[in-house]
Amino acid sequence: MTAHSPSSRPPPPASPCAVPLFERAEFGGRLGEELRRAGVPVTPQGSIRFLEALRLLPPVDRTAMYWAARLAFVTGREQVEPFDRVFDAVFGGVPRAVTVRRVPRQSPGAEADPERAPTPTGTGAVGSGSPPLPHGALSVSAVAGRDRTPTTELRTAGSAAEVLAHKDFAAIEPGELAELNRLLALLVVRVPLRRGRRREADRHGRRVDLRRTLRTAQRTGGEPVPLALSRNRPRRRRLVLLCDISRSMEPYTRAYLRLFPRAAAGAAAEAFVFATRLTRLTPVLRHTGPSGVDAALRRAGVAASDWSGGTRIGHALAEFNNRFGRRGMARGAVVVVFSDGWEGEDPGAVAREMARLARLAHRVIWVNPRKAAPGYAPRTGGMAAALPHCDRFVSGHNLAALTDLIEAITD
Repeated sequence: MTAHSPSSRPPPPASPCAVPLFERAEFGGRLGEELRRAGVPVTPQGSIRFLEALRLLPPVDRTAMYWAARLAFVTGREQVEPFDRVFDAVFGGVPRAVTVRRVPRQSPGAEADPERAPTPTGTGAVGSGSPPLPHGALSVSAVAGRDRTPTTELRTAGSAAEVLAHKDFAAIEPGELAELNRLLALLVVRVPLRRGRRREADRHGRRVDLRRTLRTAQRTGGEPVPLALSRNRPRRRRLVLLCDISRSMEPYTRAYLRLFPRAAAGAAAEAFVFATRLTRLTPVLRHTGPSGVDAALRRAGVAASDWSGGTRIGHALAEFNNRFGRRGMARGAVVVVFSDGWEGEDPGAVAREMARLARLAHRVIWVNPRKAAPGYAPRTGGMAAALPHCDRFVSGHNLAALTDLIEAITD
């Protein structure tokens, strides 16, 4: 086959940067097209698997993107090398874990050379002196002099998303909020299941359903020949978000609250904010989609008069436990506390209320964006008092770190 020349290639479609990055099929289609030009037999089913993988677990770094694409498109060992070359051209590099030198294939009669072992570096390493892509696929050097080719568009989109995913929420510029909102809307929050009280039919259940058994026995003259079995119907646990809206946490809280519409989809979810007092925001945010979060947060600012005020963590936790937690909202729930742990009053109150909360909840997760700072140690009074009663302690300071939070919720 002959290589495609720059003049014979049709003009590329519009850039995917202008639309939500992983919501448009053009992204997967263009990547599949480049892989086909490189010799990888991409099928429509492979592109569908790739888009489905991005929907279920949106990648926030290059390694996650690499394995999502490779597992979807590559079906044979001989396809790995051309796939790596296309990935390097599109996303600006292959993860270090897979950039190892590949031993060239030998002829059937050739003897193996023991000194030519795979090494992490060398002329055969991916991304270092790679030969041109076969079948006219675009390499990094080939797209350098062209204007708006599919590969440059894909690489620009992937690089921009990766930079934004690792940028601290407090450093997000106003012009980046729209793209951040789109990426946050793609996160899938899956609350763990618990055994409910209602029962449902199950062929392998442990209890006999007498009503269904007797109803079925009418077909056999009243003899209960087949026994109808049942099991407890699984239900999703409640998810409770407690967000600190003090001045030091305000930039992060606005990002955290955007997870609530995703968490409330298909599960019972509650959202509270606190600074000097506790405010329930569930009625404000429950029927809000990703596009209406900004307006909902403005209404939340009106509802919570202490927004960007001081911090009374122990008082807020006591109010939640007394008014909502003991009445069933926290029983068996996954409770996520977003706070930097700066307590303006007695840290002992934080320890007492966290101990009560831990006895009620199924799991307590504390999210502190200060955890990502070099040399950080939980020495502040409130954080040190709360930590012994937490099941997980994560940072959540950027989009990539939120994947640890979602994993902690799902476990």
